[in-house]
Amino acid sequence: MATDKKFSVTGVSTLAGKTKIRFANDTMRIKILAKNGHTDVELVTLPKEMTKAEIAQHLKEIGFGQGKPAVQAAIAYVAKKNPATAAVLAPTAAAKAPVAA
Repeated sequence: MATDKKFSVTGVSTLAGKTKIRFANDTMRIKILAKNGHTDVELVTLPKEMTKAEIAQHLKEIGFGQGKPAVQAAIAYVAKKNPATAAVLAPTAAAKAPVAA
């Protein structure tokens, strides 16, 4: 189920042959992942705090993991499990409507 929690750092790591998207609020997360045996750790700082759905969209837009099928599959999985809400995709009709004087 999707949550509204926001993150400022994201990336990927591989553990026991499985590549997964990682979410954090500090780049120091890389030390914990390395300590626990993760390989191919690649973290990026996001331009603003984002939800998981926003992060999946952002990673697709910037071409993160281009040429790496395991990374692209992990991004697709996160996008599927955390669908963007209508409010994230487009402003509401009420916000667009002019106010009568």
